[in-house]
Amino acid sequence: MSPLPSHVDDVVSLLQRHDYFADRRLATSVFLALKMQRPLFLEGEAGVGKTEIAKVLSTALNYPLVRLQCYEGLDTASAVYEWNYPRQMIEIRLAEAGGKVDRKTLATDIFTERFLIRRPILQALQPDQGGRAVLLIDELDRTDEPFEAYLLEVLAEYQVTIPELGAIKAAQAPIVIVTSNRTREIHDAIKRRCLYHWVDYPNAERELAIVRRKVPGVDARLSREVVAFTQRLRKMDLFKSPGIAETLDWAEALVALDRIALDPDTVANTLGALLKYQDDIGAITPELAAQLVTEAQSEAAGLPA
Repeated sequence: MSPLPSHVDDVVSLLQRHDYFADRRLATSVFLALKMQRPLFLEGEAGVGKTEIAKVLSTALNYPLVRLQCYEGLDTASAVYEWNYPRQMIEIRLAEAGGKVDRKTLATDIFTERFLIRRPILQALQPDQGGRAVLLIDELDRTDEPFEAYLLEVLAEYQVTIPELGAIKAAQAPIVIVTSNRTREIHDAIKRRCLYHWVDYPNAERELAIVRRKVPGVDARLSREVVAFTQRLRKMDLFKSPGIAETLDWAEALVALDRIALDPDTVANTLGALLKYQDDIGAITPELAAQLVTEAQSEAAGLPA
């Protein structure tokens, strides 16, 4: 396992070495979360790199990544633990077959850790190899409020309470990243237990660096025009503005088509890689596409070569 960064600059360098270009504010939030051993709550639009932070930290620090993908109806049996009922039933039958069953002792024996099935949160608190883990609680806004309430103990104490076993506390606090796309508001009680950061879309220079690192085959001129075009789209009144993930998809699509510059026809034919709603695609008329290409080419001239 790698040592933790000792300064904000170290975080910036660490993330860049693993192809993540964080601004100073985000790097500071990550540094403080590591230094203070506090969960980090990342909120922002889909596709801006919230989930990627946890993946990069796991790789860079050589900690196992435990991911809990949230969804409506998520409960403790899927997120934290459940008892292995088939094995418990077998144990009961074997004890009965052997005779002289002490029901009180048997009831105690079948509720021990060897019958416990560990789900992501418990896995992160007790990693198989010991040490620390990176726990990613992804898209918390998709869950229900009762599950949020259950998380309070986890985020505050790095422990879970199992009625039959008592409190199980992490020997070493995991690095916890909680993400939300803000499809609904998360309760203040969750946010109070975390450091908070809003992850915004990157500026043109940082997005250009991301495109060139992630899509190494892209032409220098094309990369500038792709970024300038995407930046202009984000200023429009769209249902869903393109995130960094969509910018990268579009750049890869254009490389696959052997393009070295944007033109209105290419834009019209490949918008499905950049925009994900038909209303947004339909809003980009041929005339508007031509205008945006012209403006993007003009703005691209001011970006790093």
